[in-house]
Amino acid sequence: MSDYHFSQIRYRDKLAVRQMEQLLAQEGIERDGNLDYTVGLYDEDYNLAATGSCFGNTLRCLAVDNRHQGEGLLNQVISHLIDYQYRRGILDLFLYTKCNTALFFKDLGFYEIARVEGKVVFMENRRGGFERYLERLLAETDQSGLTGARVGAVVMNANPFTLGHQYLVETAAADCDVLHLFVVSEDASLVPFAVREQLVKEGTAHLNNVVYHRTESYMISNATFPSYFLKDKDTVIRSHAVLDITIFEKIAKALGIRVRYVGEEPFSAVTGIYNQVMAGQLAAAGLTLTVIPRKESGGTAISASKVRQLIKENRMEEMRGLVPESTYSYFTSDVGRETAEKIQNCADVVHY
Repeated sequence: MSDYHFSQIRYRDKLAVRQMEQLLAQEGIERDGNLDYTVGLYDEDYNLAATGSCFGNTLRCLAVDNRHQGEGLLNQVISHLIDYQYRRGILDLFLYTKCNTALFFKDLGFYEIARVEGKVVFMENRRGGFERYLERLLAETDQSGLTGARVGAVVMNANPFTLGHQYLVETAAADCDVLHLFVVSEDASLVPFAVREQLVKEGTAHLNNVVYHRTESYMISNATFPSYFLKDKDTVIRSHAVLDITIFEKIAKALGIRVRYVGEEPFSAVTGIYNQVMAGQLAAAGLTLTVIPRKESGGTAISASKVRQLIKENRMEEMRGLVPESTYSYFTSDVGRETAEKIQNCADVVHY
């Protein structure tokens, strides 16, 4: 048996990256576009025998050369990645895997949260982590003191919070006794989570029947959902939607949610497919999807992408008609200058 050693694969090292991609391809895996650390396990001749990566608090792109199967190399890679994550202060870890390998990760101490049969399993390293998340949601609801027969939910990224987002929440809140508003917690957007959460709360402070929640790592975004072992883009979108909604159904059951509100999507084909899958999945669970027409300005639907473009071009006064005063005040203040400059320095602000 060979002696093995670990070495970080840096993305500017074209040879190492090519070796990694070839190894992943053996396992029917494409290199994921979202990776922030990758390691290789090499034999004494510096041949790549196994590899694995991290993105945020997820483990991904795990593969072992078929000539080294049965040597326990994947266990070593996962142990290395867990240690790396712990050393940078990330203790709660998540991974996505094929259904036929879920049992392997269970034996390594990961617990299943949800699955899409034949496609993907979503797992975490903490026993009862999702159950504790549900308990926090219930505690936040109890603390709000809000009760009622008609309970709804909105999930939004709000990157940043616009008059369109505000209209969606206002319309949903008017249709409910209690509205649970989830803000996507992961920091994969140009506007940091802490800012997005602040602007959502400020922009909806006039509503008295809203309970605010963080999605934490349980409601999945396009950035964290893996596409590297699913065969095509349509499968990725649909699998992402089914998995996300499977998790949402568990949250809805805990909170008594009966209806989910989404904005009409005239721009994004991906979101259109997602909403289509969501409608069927929720209906099968006895829940309702209500699609609310987008608020318009100048005959065009208001979008966060347009707002980001205006910020990038430093056209702040034009932005003013598309966002609540609280959002405008933030981006034109000294406090918001860093976020505004981040947007202005980004090459593409449309697809984040």
